[in-house]
Amino acid sequence: MTMAEASQDQLREALRAIKDPTSGRDIVSAGLIEGIEIRGGLVQLSLLTDRAHAQAMEPIRQQAAALLARQPNVTNATAILTAHKTAAPTRPAAPPAGGGHSHGHSHGANPAGNGPGQKAPLLLPEVKAIVAVASGKGGVGKSTVAVNLAVSLARQGHKVGLLDADIYGPSLPRMIGMNRKPEVRGDKMIPIQAWGLSCMSIGFLVDEETPMIWRGPMVMGALEQMMGQVEWGALDILVVDMPPGTGDAQLTMAQRVALTGAVIVSTPQDIALIDARRGVRMFEKTRVPVLGLVENMSFYCCPNCGHRSEIFGHGGARTEAARLGAEFLGEIPLLLDIRTAADAGTPIAASAPDSEGARAYDALARRVWDKVTGATIARSSGPRIVIN
Repeated sequence: MTMAEASQDQLREALRAIKDPTSGRDIVSAGLIEGIEIRGGLVQLSLLTDRAHAQAMEPIRQQAAALLARQPNVTNATAILTAHKTAAPTRPAAPPAGGGHSHGHSHGANPAGNGPGQKAPLLLPEVKAIVAVASGKGGVGKSTVAVNLAVSLARQGHKVGLLDADIYGPSLPRMIGMNRKPEVRGDKMIPIQAWGLSCMSIGFLVDEETPMIWRGPMVMGALEQMMGQVEWGALDILVVDMPPGTGDAQLTMAQRVALTGAVIVSTPQDIALIDARRGVRMFEKTRVPVLGLVENMSFYCCPNCGHRSEIFGHGGARTEAARLGAEFLGEIPLLLDIRTAADAGTPIAASAPDSEGARAYDALARRVWDKVTGATIARSSGPRIVIN
């Protein structure tokens, strides 16, 4: 039998150990299980509730996630509250469960389903600064920038984490040359250590060729796992490689962690800049400071004769940054060595630190760190603003 076929019944039986305090029955018999999804050892449980009962169901959600994480063949587990179906009308309102008081602040609606005014505690409280590296579209080299930015920050003496937030297309394992599963201690995963970084990606938990056919709530749950159920420890900075676009992952990050700011990556041509513009506006709407724009693949120099060609145009990101009132953080050239190093799992910032490409990333990292320091000060003393 496959793991999915064997585990569906196994996990449901295990969940019978948890009682619904309202009906007195186990949560399976009480009809509170909407579904169980299993992908490569990751388990996502959906528990039925509605907004009125969400606070009372929070302890049940936590118990279920912890119980599932202890089951055989489960690498990690998460549970979410959902109102996809109408809960049984006979369930009376229950008083809030003990321990339901939340500490910390949230930037938006609680993904766990708490009602209006109920704020979930922010994740990653030990991380001093969190920077999202984002783009409005794919294919602009955002992941390469994120990895080399993180490595450069580590080489400058900072304690750095790197989170691959792209659930559908994780690239971090290939780019750092690691594909093993993380160790689990208690209820926490231990980040993979590589190139001076603490790293986490869904790609460490599933086969490289396994498609992640997940709905939005599952993506949000997986992201919360990789933030809240990973032993990140005290970091100076966490670099988050965001998926392209302006969807569930971006909203989850904006709501569940105190993002210090966002770095927007674009290539110089107009079609990429249009999407970069959307990315800037999305972060502004969620009150996340935009630290600035990076022009990737800015120009190409022939390795044989040194002739410079501006294949995708040049200066578009600088012009767009000025138009948007954001800082232009720098240019990254289009170099064969950057691409081959990434494909080989040896980021150029680490494997060839004196190269032209590594020097460009080093300069970017220094400017980002300066911006992050200023953003942290600004965030502690007043409202979040776009920092220029």
